[in-house]
Amino acid sequence: MVFKRKIYKKLVEWKEQSQGDRALLVEGARRIGKSTIVEEFAKKEYKSYLFIDFAQAADTVLEYFRENKNNLNELFMLLSLEYGVKLYERESLVVFDEVQRFPAARELIKYLVADGRYDYIETGSLISIKENVQGIVIPSEERKLKMYPMDFEEFCWAFGEEMLADYIRQCFTERRPLADGLHKKAMLLFKQYLLVGGMPQSVNAYLEGKYDFEAADRVKRDILELYRDDILKITERYRSKVLSIFDQLPGFLSKHEKRVKLSAVSGGSTIDQYAETFFWLGNSMICNECFLTSDPNVGLSLNEDRTYVKCYMGDTGLLVSHAFDENELSDGQLYKQIIQDRLSINQGMLYENAIAQMLTANGHKLYFYTHYSREKHRNDIEIGFILSNNSKLKYKMFPIEVKSSKRYTATSLDKFREKYGQRIGGCYLIHPKPLREEADKICIPPYMTMCL
Repeated sequence: MVFKRKIYKKLVEWKEQSQGDRALLVEGARRIGKSTIVEEFAKKEYKSYLFIDFAQAADTVLEYFRENKNNLNELFMLLSLEYGVKLYERESLVVFDEVQRFPAARELIKYLVADGRYDYIETGSLISIKENVQGIVIPSEERKLKMYPMDFEEFCWAFGEEMLADYIRQCFTERRPLADGLHKKAMLLFKQYLLVGGMPQSVNAYLEGKYDFEAADRVKRDILELYRDDILKITERYRSKVLSIFDQLPGFLSKHEKRVKLSAVSGGSTIDQYAETFFWLGNSMICNECFLTSDPNVGLSLNEDRTYVKCYMGDTGLLVSHAFDENELSDGQLYKQIIQDRLSINQGMLYENAIAQMLTANGHKLYFYTHYSREKHRNDIEIGFILSNNSKLKYKMFPIEVKSSKRYTATSLDKFREKYGQRIGGCYLIHPKPLREEADKICIPPYMTMCL
């Protein structure tokens, strides 16, 4: 099944705006649907298309590229014959799928774009990883576009709930709660999103199985194995560190502070020793990194402290399968407890990971804030996420606290507002209850995070 994805509109915009002077590089984690949506775009928007999957391309195809990089006429003739596709000048699209498998093709983009015959889209995972760019010149004729797992709105679309998604946006804009029955329906969809996630194959298995969580789990475990295989292929120098952090992510996220504690990985470890580890996890887009901002009053990125990091899984459904073994899930109790709001432990981990996933999909870089009280000998302010309007002249920030329970206090948010009130454009508290406005904050249900 081909799901409706927001990136399709961006592909159309690229075609209309680039006029052939820029190739498009669509990058993202494995199995998020890059190839599927690009091929769907090629079918609908071009007279013909040539789709070369470098994960499966025959050796003869690779030789065509090596031997004819200075003779594009012959290269296109051979490729057209190999794939049985007739190409039309300025009306055909050439797709380099899994281009990280054959960097020489990526390097050729500079000359293909200059030639101007066709449009070009590259797709790939691990695009920026050092092993996949060694020895080639990265073409400046590339425009990059990041793609993520299905966000909550796309998840709604997959269930045929476009009208509900539109209604959620309308209510957020008008600052009013959904009607009670529709709030319950939206929360039920959100809980399914927590458990199934946004990997298209997992969503498809869930729907085809008539809401079968176990079918979705089997797909997710296959994807997690692919991620482990990718890790096992990286440079031996830091392979074990990446694998160790990856395996312990659910453990870190289940703790109150959610931070990666290197002392739990290996005694005496420092953040410098793990720099390449976090680079790999972030650039592979398996994880969404969230860094401490030490003084948000003057800007988030300006005071980014990379010695403190939270690593959220790129997809919350994958986190569920990563955190719990098959036996724990097979009896259906976890699914039942999540759906019925009875999961006493780990529900906060899943909620916060989903919020991180939704904010990242909306283009936000993730930051958190803590303040240590010497008097109390503990953190007395903990803000899960802080967004920024990115303005240099009228800088404003928007702190967010996430609560998975209907019973909570917002002490940290109140203290943060007292401390940085002049710089705050608005405060958000994300909770399971309907939207309501208080004097100094907007309390929204988690499904409205897509509107931030």
